[in-house]
Amino acid sequence: MAEAEKSKKKCRQYSVEYLKYGFIPASSNQQLPQCLICGKVFSNEAMKPSRLNEHLKKAHPDKADKNLTFFQSLRDKFQKRPTLSHMFSNASQPNTDGLCASYNISLLIAKSGKPHTIGEELILPAISEVLSTVLHKSPHDIIKTIPLSNNSVQRCIDEMAENVEDILCSILRTTDFALQLDESTLPGNESLLLAYVRFIKDKSLTQELFFAKQLNTDTKGESIFHVVEQFFKDKEIPLTNILACATDGAPSMTGRYCGYVAYLKKAVPNVFTIHCVIHRQHLVAKNLSDRLNKSLHTVITAVNKIKVHALNDRLFRELCVENDEDFDRLLLHTEVHWLLKGNCLRRFYNHPK
Repeated sequence: MAEAEKSKKKCRQYSVEYLKYGFIPASSNQQLPQCLICGKVFSNEAMKPSRLNEHLKKAHPDKADKNLTFFQSLRDKFQKRPTLSHMFSNASQPNTDGLCASYNISLLIAKSGKPHTIGEELILPAISEVLSTVLHKSPHDIIKTIPLSNNSVQRCIDEMAENVEDILCSILRTTDFALQLDESTLPGNESLLLAYVRFIKDKSLTQELFFAKQLNTDTKGESIFHVVEQFFKDKEIPLTNILACATDGAPSMTGRYCGYVAYLKKAVPNVFTIHCVIHRQHLVAKNLSDRLNKSLHTVITAVNKIKVHALNDRLFRELCVENDEDFDRLLLHTEVHWLLKGNCLRRFYNHPK
């Protein structure tokens, strides 16, 4: 019997005709009527024209004789009223824009290699000057929404770097790639291991810096392999995704029994190992003809003669300035790839005879 009575209950729908009684669809449920004046929401059972009209006359007798145009204007004002969520979104918009600007500026600082304090010392004063001089606006409210302190810039750079690393590692988990390693000693006798990866992305060859790890103790092949292996475990990248590995000719890298390559081949037997292409010009220079080799050593001796003594270097610089030369100093040959013998020889040749 109860089920029969329940099935006979009528589920009413809101009608636009209810607006003449001062009712609109409720914001919480569009099928229920809500009074425009007091905000009361009626149930579905009470959604009858007689009940709505009764509420208007008893609760708001001064509005009972108003026509439809009055309630339409009241509805428009009600819909345009500022809500709490709207107020919060508008208040947070400038802060969001300022935070976005902080990340973009921090990225520019990182790319330029400038100290992080440049944000507060130069960039913010420059923005303030542009706003006040060119746009004739007060810079105070805008400047305070852009956090560019030393710690803020460092945090933004670290967060972006972590995000880039996560994206790269997610790609390498399912992609075959080539690995390139180079171990270098910094001026403070600190040993740094750099790793680069090359892989195919969107049908094009992509190269990215993989990681930079400090070797705390020795630089033996076993230690280097453990650093690489632990990094792969932490990032959940299988070693079997390494197709090829490039290293320099150091014994710790290419040693037959205790070198890094030997340990890598035990873990990945089919890996292809090659000599690092960074030092290709240096390798070629070792097998020059006698005539070219003699010329090269003559140039290096002359450059060292000038660069070793500070007085000679200053006198040479003054000579270049007097002759209006493009360069006023020579490049001292080193074994690293950005100051190769070729660059040293090219700079020497460009100077006057």
